[in-house]
Amino acid sequence: MGETEMNFPNPPLQGKKMTYHKVSGDQRSQYLDNDDLQATSLELEWDMEKELEEPGFDHFRMDGRVHEPVEETQNTDIDLEPIQPSASPKGRFQRLQEDPDYVSHYARTPPKSNRCNFCQIFKPFCTAVSLFILGILIGYYGHAQCPTSPTLSEPSDSDISQDIIKEIRAEDIEQIFRDLILLHGKEDRDVAMKILVQWTSFGLEDVQLVNYSVLLDLPSSSPNSVTLNSTGECFYPTGQPCNKETPKLHSQDLLYSYAAYSAKGTLTDEVLDVQYGTVEDVLRIQHMRNISGKIALLKLGHLPLLYKLSLLEEAGFRGVLLYVDPCDLPKTHNLSNKAFMVSLNSGGDPSTPGYPSIDGSYQQNRTNLTSLLVQPISVMLARKLLSSPEKDGENEACQPLELPASERKILTLNVQSLPTYKTMSNVIGYLKGAVLPDRYVIAGSHHNSLPSYSNQQWAHSTAVMTALIQALMRKVKKGWKPDRTIIFCSWGHTEFGKIGSYEWAEDLKNVLQKNTVAYVSLHDPVRGKAVVHSVASPSLQQLVTEVKKRHNFSCLGQEKCMEANVSSVQMQGDSDYFINHLGVPALQFSYQDLTALETASFLSEVLFPVYPTVSKELDFSFSLHESIAKMTGEAILQIATSPVLPFNALDIALEVQKSLQAGSSLNFDRLLTVAYALRESAQLFQSDEMRPANDPMERIPTRVRMLNDVLQNIEKNFIVPQVPPGFYRNILYRLDEPVELLFQNDGI
Repeated sequence: MGETEMNFPNPPLQGKKMTYHKVSGDQRSQYLDNDDLQATSLELEWDMEKELEEPGFDHFRMDGRVHEPVEETQNTDIDLEPIQPSASPKGRFQRLQEDPDYVSHYARTPPKSNRCNFCQIFKPFCTAVSLFILGILIGYYGHAQCPTSPTLSEPSDSDISQDIIKEIRAEDIEQIFRDLILLHGKEDRDVAMKILVQWTSFGLEDVQLVNYSVLLDLPSSSPNSVTLNSTGECFYPTGQPCNKETPKLHSQDLLYSYAAYSAKGTLTDEVLDVQYGTVEDVLRIQHMRNISGKIALLKLGHLPLLYKLSLLEEAGFRGVLLYVDPCDLPKTHNLSNKAFMVSLNSGGDPSTPGYPSIDGSYQQNRTNLTSLLVQPISVMLARKLLSSPEKDGENEACQPLELPASERKILTLNVQSLPTYKTMSNVIGYLKGAVLPDRYVIAGSHHNSLPSYSNQQWAHSTAVMTALIQALMRKVKKGWKPDRTIIFCSWGHTEFGKIGSYEWAEDLKNVLQKNTVAYVSLHDPVRGKAVVHSVASPSLQQLVTEVKKRHNFSCLGQEKCMEANVSSVQMQGDSDYFINHLGVPALQFSYQDLTALETASFLSEVLFPVYPTVSKELDFSFSLHESIAKMTGEAILQIATSPVLPFNALDIALEVQKSLQAGSSLNFDRLLTVAYALRESAQLFQSDEMRPANDPMERIPTRVRMLNDVLQNIEKNFIVPQVPPGFYRNILYRLDEPVELLFQNDGI
């Protein structure tokens, strides 16, 4: 006994050990009667279990084993197995599990005292379990009947979006615009630094200035000229005679009335009227005259300029005079005596085609992007060359300009420019997403890149972008963040061929192609005041339509507001690379004149000099700017915060089918069969995948992520490797309705 106690240095545990020996090792138990023995055994066992449940038993079980005392009583005559503890003394219920035949050792009912003890323990236990179950039932049904409680604690995404949209105010946009136009005449980097300071002051923390060294084709020190050989008269592009002193106010406009990246030199030859330069127009002229080396008089509109120039170059022309027919000019401004600027650059730095202009990049010698000498001229000069008098009657029907077939005129065209390498700056600001920071919604505008050129279109788009950032950051300061990352971009040198957006996207192509969700354009948001013109990818048309319906109060002409349907025509501006090379869905809201929509398209390819009075004439109160900012902001927020991207795969299939059916005169049977199959697959995808995922009760994170990746990458399947110059590689975007009719008439 003493040796056994030496193994347990803790005095409180020694008492327990002795009690155990009292039960298991008393040799006098053999003299007891059988009935008394069983009763005594149960009482002793119950006594032992209560002692084993006392504090400190766990220490006893860990420090000492109970096998040795048990072995001392194995030779007794009386079978005491029922009162022997198990090897793992966890109480009576544990032993019952270890010895399933334990009950068979007792033929008699336990004493009444034990039953009372058991009932005293079992009743409170049942009461506690009943109360617990009752509490669960009350909590469950009470929660089911009060669905408004989570709404009160956590506002929904739509409520947060509406709070942000309400923060966009016309007076803020006007103040930002006034600050920006003070930078008139500043260099590109100075304007970019001002934008960076503004964005940072509103709380956007991660704002970067990204610079590239790019090749620009700047105007020469003297204006280009056109000379009429029959009379010897020399004219500047605006139609002003070269002999008279040029007014100082318009001297910079004259210098910037040119075609960037045109061929340089002097050309003397006959001028031929090719009208809009369509395939039919070129074939008609070829049947009438020898066009090799001639100068084409070309109207802008109907088709992309680069495509028409490629047709003229292939046909054998060496020079081109560009003008806008007076019947196609917008009626809001008198632009008949103004020349304009165009860029012949399809996109990016011409010296680094397809790769970014960063340190170490190889720069090619590509100062001319065409063999044609191209010169824009005003309507006034076009009338002089065509011997067409200007008509004063306002009510007279507009008669398109045309050179009589019998007239032959010889011109001398002088075109000069200065290719120069300059540093270009982009401003990039990041608002990191809280849930999916690796998914990007890109919003883009552009800033001034033409020093001393009196154009304010960039200030309008930048002011709207900056006001949107200001409203967002007010909410961010209160702890809110979008689910996906929003990237705000102000591009440089857009007028020279979308150079800023191309260089940045080429530099980060692999990352952007994988992570970009959508591109939202703010290029020239206010071009008129009659109608909201919306352009969107087919997958985003439903979203844009819903946003327009919620903001139809902002339309000035209510009868015309909802007539302009959302379409997928080719956008102008910096969305080009994201649509054509990355396959990213895009959208854009803008105010335009209704007459501009009804007449020839692609007039936005030209850059007219616009003066400060334009902002007052178009939108004196900046209410139109506010409307565009609100609609654009809501679209961005829905894309950035929706658990499932608000894209519509079925609309893509319907757009493809609609485009093929429009050309049903051709043999499109096989393509139509594929289009029908695409439509059926899109319908199944819409019903079986997207609809369940939009139910919060059925959203599985991995499934939603997979679904969003599919929606994000659908449009990448519609990019073709090669297209004619000026056309979109993304075949989901089409030309407008007048062009489709033109193609049908030409048999193309």
